[in-house]
Amino acid sequence: MTASKVVLFICVGNSGRSLMAEAMFNANPPEGWTAISAGTSPAASVNSRTAPMLRELGLDLPPHPPQLLTPEMMTQARVRVTMGCLDDASCPARLKTLELRDWSLPDPALLDDNGFREVRDRLARSVKGLRTELALSDRRRKGVAEDISARSA
Repeated sequence: MTASKVVLFICVGNSGRSLMAEAMFNANPPEGWTAISAGTSPAASVNSRTAPMLRELGLDLPPHPPQLLTPEMMTQARVRVTMGCLDDASCPARLKTLELRDWSLPDPALLDDNGFREVRDRLARSVKGLRTELALSDRRRKGVAEDISARSA
């Protein structure tokens, strides 16, 4: 990744929730941020409803298939967001020792189209909130650094 600040979206299959979150975040990321996604047990392919549900919002799938969560991804990320895999047996124990957020979203693959959209829309609101939080946090840090620099000049 070329951006210095990474958000990592994690779910079990990396075929629905985490891919949607990655696409949503990267559609309008705060300056210097990017998102990646991965699964603890990646599916063989993207859920057939994920791309159409993203297209309803004017978004495309990320350019990668479902991919395995690696230790490097976990270490590289400044923010880690799970979609509810902490209760799943496939969740690696190390993940539970890192600072992360869990959005506890149901697996949309198990839901009808309306349920899938509800999960997608909850995800969109959560991603928007995260982007705003990160942008505001960066502005505060920049303001503090500028204030310190001005005082020492």
